[in-house]
Amino acid sequence: MPPAMFRPAAQPLSGRYLSLAEREDIALLLVQGHSLHEIGRRLGRSASTISREVRRNATTRSGGVDYRASVAQWHAERSARRPKATKLAGNAALRSYVEERLASVVRTGCGNPVPRPTVSWKGRRHGPRQDRRWAWAWSPEQIAQRLAVDFPDDETMRISHEAIYQALFVQGRGALRRELTACLRTGRTLRTPRARAGLRGKNFVSSDIMISQRPAEADDRAVPGHWEGDLILGLGSSAIGTLVERTTRFTMLLHLPRMEGHGAGPSIKNGPALTGHGAEAVRNAIARTITTLPQELRRSLTWDQGAEMAQHARLKIDAGVQVYFCDPQSPWQRGSNENTNGLLRQYFPKGTDLSAHEPDTLAAVAATLNARPRKTLGWKTPAEALDQCLAQIEKHPVATTG
Repeated sequence: MPPAMFRPAAQPLSGRYLSLAEREDIALLLVQGHSLHEIGRRLGRSASTISREVRRNATTRSGGVDYRASVAQWHAERSARRPKATKLAGNAALRSYVEERLASVVRTGCGNPVPRPTVSWKGRRHGPRQDRRWAWAWSPEQIAQRLAVDFPDDETMRISHEAIYQALFVQGRGALRRELTACLRTGRTLRTPRARAGLRGKNFVSSDIMISQRPAEADDRAVPGHWEGDLILGLGSSAIGTLVERTTRFTMLLHLPRMEGHGAGPSIKNGPALTGHGAEAVRNAIARTITTLPQELRRSLTWDQGAEMAQHARLKIDAGVQVYFCDPQSPWQRGSNENTNGLLRQYFPKGTDLSAHEPDTLAAVAATLNARPRKTLGWKTPAEALDQCLAQIEKHPVATTG
């Protein structure tokens, strides 16, 4: 058996990555004097894969370049951790350089700033964009290529244009201010591939309800009442809603039955969402479920940018909970919910009709999950953790003025 510290990587989930056993073979074959091509042939890997592995994960502590399987495995697991700290977040000089080339004010030869003319951007054809800003407005590619010219001997002053785009459009991936997107030539506030520009309707998501605006108390999980939500989908576009409390990991399931008339005829484009998980159905299910809790446990709800949350403003009024949205393609921003959805697949497998489950069945599954002890809770169950929160609320109620 492999040592406990290497056990997760000893049996990789796919053959794409090298395993600990393969790294041990590489170390032995290198000591025996075999070439990289011969090692690749014996392991069934490309010679470039072996070369890259030896170059990246070798140990240099002794002054030489020695390859050891345990050290290489440690390097690989460390590099695979997500999310990673970005270059712009950790390098103030690089961040200042990028921001200056993006947003520096246009000036005359005398150094006087040139005011931007008052011309509004209507954005009739290509979706929402910001009003144009007069700035240096170098493109990310120009900035990335110019760094090698301005700093030829400083390898820390390097960044790809893709990393700059990520820092602008995905708030969790960088340290650049979101408003700097107005300095780009296109002026887009969201990165939208042209082929799908007309298919994405996320007009209900604005910058003031993004996850970056969520209270700091939700991030450290110290204050209960902050929830994460999502849908798990099944056969025939059936769905079950999931709500997970970030502090206690308490789970509640939403019953989303199909609407009357589903399957009676061909679907109508832009017609009512008869599958049961449209915006109105999800809003009613969340409000009906979460209002069973006291107001102190209804502080916020974090969701992905799915169309089922288009009525989040009405939900805030009905349930008294503020809704925040994750960045696109950033599931780790709802880590507790994603983990819980994986646990629920034991009871609701993919490829099955989820509309067949009655509310009592969903309640039984949720109770089972909430009675499971969790390591992150000190082996208490989510139900016990929530009971402690409720006891604290009853003991120290929050005074209100009216």
